[in-house]
Amino acid sequence: MSDFDDVCVLLPTMDEVETVARVVEDFREAGLDEILVIDGGSTDGTRAAASESGARVVEQSGRGKGQAVREAVRDHVDAPYVVMADADATYDAADVDAMLEPLLAGEADHVIGNRFADMRPGAMTRLNRIGNRLINAAFRAIHGERYRDILSGYRAFTRESFLRLHLTADGFGIETEMAVECVKNRDRVAVVPITYRERPGGSATNLHPIRDGGVIIIELYRKAKTNNPLFYFGSLGAVSTGFGAMLTAYVLYRWFVHGEAHQIVAIGAVGAAILGIQLLVFGVLADMILSLHREQVTRYERALAERPAAQSSDSPSTADAEETRGAVGDGGADGDDERGNDHSADTADDASGK
Repeated sequence: MSDFDDVCVLLPTMDEVETVARVVEDFREAGLDEILVIDGGSTDGTRAAASESGARVVEQSGRGKGQAVREAVRDHVDAPYVVMADADATYDAADVDAMLEPLLAGEADHVIGNRFADMRPGAMTRLNRIGNRLINAAFRAIHGERYRDILSGYRAFTRESFLRLHLTADGFGIETEMAVECVKNRDRVAVVPITYRERPGGSATNLHPIRDGGVIIIELYRKAKTNNPLFYFGSLGAVSTGFGAMLTAYVLYRWFVHGEAHQIVAIGAVGAAILGIQLLVFGVLADMILSLHREQVTRYERALAERPAAQSSDSPSTADAEETRGAVGDGGADGDDERGNDHSADTADDASGK
């Protein structure tokens, strides 16, 4: 019997025939028998290679990595723990012990593998490295957590915590969305160092740095609307106010220097400034509402946690009450017997008197 019978390895694939069999075999050698390959419609024999290497293969109903992960965990995984990795052989299956340790110890709900801890030469281009650093810095600034490598595809999480996440991304934005949702749900997140290797020769990447990087940045900013409304509306308000200030400066310059009046531009400047101030105020109010909501959720969770303890402390009193009721019942029975005996004696005296 494997030490990881309650763990499922999830490998989303798309034309990974060159590496998928190797990845499956590496995880099996690491002691994991339950390996699920969910394929996005490969045409190069990926599904056959994965099946021959011992993996359970499912073809996803939609398109994109994000949709594949959601569908797999929701419909095809029964194990309480899930390890998610890419099938391009860039991650080391031997790191799975370190990835699972915080979960199995009950110290975390979600584990992120930090690729920058041991990134091998050629594993990431300079452009991708800079983009990753910028995205991680933006995540830290917007969402207030330092997860070091939110774009890492090597994850481990409990199935229960995953199902609590509100995920909508279909493509490579799934990792970013998972990180944001973990912050929003206040899940316990652990970051562990892993090895990140160069893709083997003949294996092509499905990642487009500019396009997917733009999608990730947009996703980060969009999620700030509910997770950090002060940043979201405040930034929009600052831009609008700044634009209004620039227009105002232009109008004043033309008026004082050239004696020209730009009434329409002046109206636009006032409108932009007013809109910006309103957005700033709305951001402050939304942030206050979010803070109150989180306080209420914390109180509710604390009350739920304290309820079993209160019930267990009440149980002895209940037992005492039952014993007291039993004693009273016994006393009543004895009283009835005594009254019965007295009645019998009175009856006997009456009979003798007669």
